Amino acid sequence: MTHADDTDLLLGTEDVPPVREFNAAGRSPFFLTCDHYGRLIPRVLGDLGLPESELKRHIAWDIGIAGVAESLSKQLDAHLIVQRYSRLVIDCNRPPHVASSIPRISEATTIPGNEGISNEAAATRRAQIFDSYHRRIDEIIDARRNAGLPTVLVSLHSFTPVYAGIARPWHIGTLYHRDTHLPPLVLRGLRAEGDLVVGDNEPYAVSDDTDYTIPVHAEARGLINTGIEIRQDLISDPAGEKSWADRLARIFGEIEPLLRAQGLLAA
Repeated sequence: MTHADDTDLLLGTEDVPPVREFNAAGRSPFFLTCDHYGRLIPRVLGDLGLPESELKRHIAWDIGIAGVAESLSKQLDAHLIVQRYSRLVIDCNRPPHVASSIPRISEATTIPGNEGISNEAAATRRAQIFDSYHRRIDEIIDARRNAGLPTVLVSLHSFTPVYAGIARPWHIGTLYHRDTHLPPLVLRGLRAEGDLVVGDNEPYAVSDDTDYTIPVHAEARGLINTGIEIRQDLISDPAGEKSWADRLARIFGEIEPLLRAQGLLAA
């Protein structure tokens, strides 16, 4: 277990780039992001002092959302960008100045590899992982705008069925803050399914203090947006991932003409 204090030491030649993109030529107005897609750890950091059982848990990544995101990207013909390193290395949906950006404790688990981390090491993680991911999101949105392609940002996540001993009843939640256009349409579409408990800003709500992707890339640019949270036990296998991607593709497919009719898909 090591702290990487030099920029050249964090991501080596054997480490994959943090950013991966799918369907970059997709023509859908929906642009998909997945901040907690992967659970990789740079080789120099070892296992952050944790057993593999902890690194498979939600504290390390958003279980199941990778398969949903990839399938949804294909079905919508939507550009998808994902971040492949564990949120325990650096959380790409937290403002870098908050304590949960590089957590010393996640839920009840102490992260030994993050204890006593120097400012230089934290800056290295930000530069090589966090900044790389968010810089690429900025570049994509700029390129879409220059190409006359509208952008509706959809940030995909998953949540645990039980938190702090309390069962969460929602199957899926729509998360939002300032956007008043897309979230009501998503809520209406999900509730029309008839078999879902749908969270309205549950189990989380978007805020400037707790989130980064939506406030910075969507709200600051005036883009229509929503966050999606799916309960992990529903997407714990490929069949569940595919079923939820199918459902979301159908719902977003029905929403797109509604947004067009309201004149909300100008580039």
